[in-house]
Amino acid sequence: MAHAPQTELDALYRDFADLNMEGGWHRRFPALWPEPRRNFLPHVWHYADVKPILDRAGDLIDTQQAERRNLTMFNPVEGNIYSTVRTIVAAYQMIKPGEVARAHRHTPNALRLILDGKGTSTVVDGKEVEMRPGDVLLTPNWAWHSHANHGDAQCYWMDFLDVPLVHLLEPMFYEPHPKEIEPDVETLAEAPIAFRWEDTLARLDAESRARPGEPAVVELGPAQLDTIALHMIRITAGDATRPLRTTANIIFAAVEGNGVAEIDGQTFAWSRGDTIAVPAWRRFRLLADSEAVLLRVSDEPVMRKLGWLRSEAP
Repeated sequence: MAHAPQTELDALYRDFADLNMEGGWHRRFPALWPEPRRNFLPHVWHYADVKPILDRAGDLIDTQQAERRNLTMFNPVEGNIYSTVRTIVAAYQMIKPGEVARAHRHTPNALRLILDGKGTSTVVDGKEVEMRPGDVLLTPNWAWHSHANHGDAQCYWMDFLDVPLVHLLEPMFYEPHPKEIEPDVETLAEAPIAFRWEDTLARLDAESRARPGEPAVVELGPAQLDTIALHMIRITAGDATRPLRTTANIIFAAVEGNGVAEIDGQTFAWSRGDTIAVPAWRRFRLLADSEAVLLRVSDEPVMRKLGWLRSEAP
């Protein structure tokens, strides 16, 4: 078959372009590629840099101006203004003594890792539990939740939410509580949504005994979020995790210790309270200079459910 004259092809292209259509044989940008592209960037945020800024915000921003006094970590990839990695956003938050962060609910799933401060509690669907350093607490989608500081010191924590995934799929709903705070709250010493630091350490100790010579890894559960997987990892001083790359998007939060992260040929120093963004399909490993514990937050449940989870040790 002879090739059509260019003038006829140009006319054809104009005709379907006017219908908001594109010919699959001459796309300006490919729709398929052999492996995940390197879009979001590896990056580290340092708690030591953030904490003084939160303190200054505490002097300038009260709970009437901001329902949540937080600083969102947006990935430095060009054009991004919100997400930390493709499907997850992380933020640092601070609440002052006597303050109450009013109740609301939303379709995104959320969780928090407590860094510093005592005397603070969260209320989730009418159940109040204390939040202590090292604890991880869940806020499942569409659950009412508020926070209050009953102590005499400022409390700091890290938030993680699947808001970018909800933005992509578009089922975003948000609602402030009509009474600002839930009435008839029941106070609990323990709750399925609260993973206590001392329990996590005991589980890590048991895992270390079962697998000596390897970093200890435990999954937080049985209560879990539908879109976010949580693991605690302990690395002894001088050791490292095995090199890995995975289609899961990952954020690490350093609960204890310090070391470096090697991500796609780059090296990033981290220490307690720091946040490490590891975008999908980037080779990475974590090395500990002192004994370290890190929280691993990932979208593995989404990738696994859709049949897209792939991991390899390159």
